[in-house]
This record gives sequence, structure tokens and C-alpha cells, in this order.
Amino acid sequence: MGDGPPVTLYCFAHAGAGASGFVHWRTATGPGVNTVPVLLPGRGTRRREPRTTSRRALLDALLEPLAAQVADGRPYVLYGHSLGGIVAHTLTRALIHRGLPAPACLAVGASPPPQSAPAGHHDLSDERLLRFAADLGAAPEGALAAPGSLWYRRVLPLLRDDLTLADALRADALADPSGPLPVPVLAVGGQDDPVVDATVLDGWARWTTSRFIHRTVPGDHFFVRGPHAPQLIGRACRVVRRTRLVPGPLSGGQL
Repeated sequence: MGDGPPVTLYCFAHAGAGASGFVHWRTATGPGVNTVPVLLPGRGTRRREPRTTSRRALLDALLEPLAAQVADGRPYVLYGHSLGGIVAHTLTRALIHRGLPAPACLAVGASPPPQSAPAGHHDLSDERLLRFAADLGAAPEGALAAPGSLWYRRVLPLLRDDLTLADALRADALADPSGPLPVPVLAVGGQDDPVVDATVLDGWARWTTSRFIHRTVPGDHFFVRGPHAPQLIGRACRVVRRTRLVPGPLSGGQL
């Protein structure tokens, strides 16, 4: 590994989650990577802030701090899991529109591209939304039978608002006339994901004018919790660090 600063890896979690799913990424991504989980309002230490359900609210909450950190031109990567994928895509577009350095790579995991995602999950009844979450493995065992539980009262409203945000961001992406991004896209899927399969992930190819890479790792929709995704994204970050491409194709290394 050559000299130079580490690549900063900004991570965005799936719907209903905070930043805890990325705690093990700080070491699992390996050397040369500085992992920075980004917390959306309404959860964790930001739980008293209003939750974001629109593109404007999301950018008001996240864009300025992120812009200040990436303005120095050092290489960085955005990774978003499920909801986090469209959040990372939205922030990439906003940074480029502002004239700031683009990420060296936009990585998305278990995240359907804007044209492929079904809308309307936020309008489901509590029972149907819980069943959807349970089928994905996002709800704890017994949640369907415990409507008065702490999880039900706290997480279900957050999950519903996050799905509203996802719908809004995908609609805005489809309406944006600027077209694909000049940033490489790495799409990662779980081999046992019941919702986002390889065909769906391939749809991200239309959102970049640079290189598109599709990789599959062991696990279901929440493979982010396991060891394989951070290892893969860590390797991508080290390729970026070696080649110093901001932005540009992921060359000079193997993912």
C-alpha cells in the first residue's frame, strides 16, 4: 500500500435503521479505508430531529456537512444499503451539481435503481408493513403479534417515513434532466435476497456514463451485517486509493 491518506467511505443505512449496522465495517473494510457511517435525522443521536421524507429535507440535513468534508479533493466513496443506495445516489448528484469533487465510486447494496423499485410501501397498513419487514428479516420475531411493543411504536413510524423518502428520491431521480452520473457504480447483491435480484441490480448500469460493476456476496437482503460486503467495498476503496481516480473507472485492481 502506497503512502497517502486513506479513502473515506461514507455509509448510509437501510430503511428503519441507524448507523449500528456499520460498526464492524471500521475494521472489516481493511487498511487504507476510513469508514464514516452517516446518520439520518430521526434516529440515534439525531432522534429528536424531524425525519426526512423529501429530497429537499434530506439535502438540508446532509449536504452541507458532506460538502465541507469532500471539498479538499481527497478520494472518497459513498456506499448505501437498500434505502441508503438511493440516498447515496441523490447526494452524489447534488455534490456534482454544486461543482464539488465527485465520489471516486458510488456503491449500492440491495438497492433497486430508481426505475425498478415498486412504490407505495409507505401506504400499507401497519400489519402489511410489518409483514413486509418480517419477510425481509427487518422485524424481530413476534413483532406481528405485539402491536404495543417498543419496536412497533418506535421503528414502524420510522420505517414508514423512510419508505416515503425512498419513493420521493426515486421519483426525483427519474425527473432529473441531467442524465447519468460520470461516476463508476458498483452494485452489490445478496445471493439469497428475496427482493432485489441480479436483474434488478443490473438496472443501475443506466445511471452511469463510467464503468458499471455488479458483484454478488453471500447473504440475504441484509448482507450488510456480515463480513463479505465490507471486505468487497474495502477492496474497491483500495483500488481507488492506488489509482487516485476522482472520478474515473475502477482500474488497476480487481474487485
